[in-house]
Amino acid sequence: ALIDFREVRPGSAVERVYDRWRGPRRRVHDSLCLELPAVPMDELVARLPSSKAQRVRAKLRKLTALGVERNVVRPDEVDGALRRLLELHQLQWQGRKVTSEHLQTRFCEHLVRSVGPMVRSGDAVVTEFRLDEDVVAVDLTLLSRRLAGGYLYGAHPRLRERKADVAVMLLDACAEHTGTDGPGTLSLLRGNEPYKHHWRPEPVLNQRLLLARKRTAPLMTAVVCDVAARRRGKALLRKWRERGGDGP
Repeated sequence: ALIDFREVRPGSAVERVYDRWRGPRRRVHDSLCLELPAVPMDELVARLPSSKAQRVRAKLRKLTALGVERNVVRPDEVDGALRRLLELHQLQWQGRKVTSEHLQTRFCEHLVRSVGPMVRSGDAVVTEFRLDEDVVAVDLTLLSRRLAGGYLYGAHPRLRERKADVAVMLLDACAEHTGTDGPGTLSLLRGNEPYKHHWRPEPVLNQRLLLARKRTAPLMTAVVCDVAARRRGKALLRKWRERGGDGP
């Protein structure tokens, strides 16, 4: 009745399906993603203003001084590593608002069921970070021919207590999977969070592609109207917060 492709990155194969669709079709904006070039960490740092670059280099030296070690998990160790990832993810968000789905048993089962085959086929990599022999962080990075993107991680609060910059640690590990023989883009994936802009990324707007039949076109129209209404609602909420939440 209605085909709904979400989060289509520019240049994706499904755009060719959209171009050849003979029935009603619509294209609307989806999430904003921020992307970096696929270069080693030292080149990513060199893109920054000198003062920020110095701070990042100091954070990398701090990680080395602390003795943080990282290890790519073998396919037969993935299941256990993913469960540790979710345990650490819950711990790092304790007392703060967290995506509730990440705490569900079904999400853990889905992650274990899907990521194992992806690791074996080279479509994902799981990395463990150890400090004093203990696993203090686990990262899941997704890979394709075109890009590498950090999907989900869990980090023990102990890292921040030891003044370790988790974001720098994860980006350094993710950058290892890009370059000459790997993906050409390092994606920070969905979200326009301020901390991502420290790295001077390029914004890339994903698309939502809707395909229908003539008789089911009203379903497509309903989705487009819902998208527009949600966008207006978010804009009004943002303005309300900018005014300090003062109502009439």
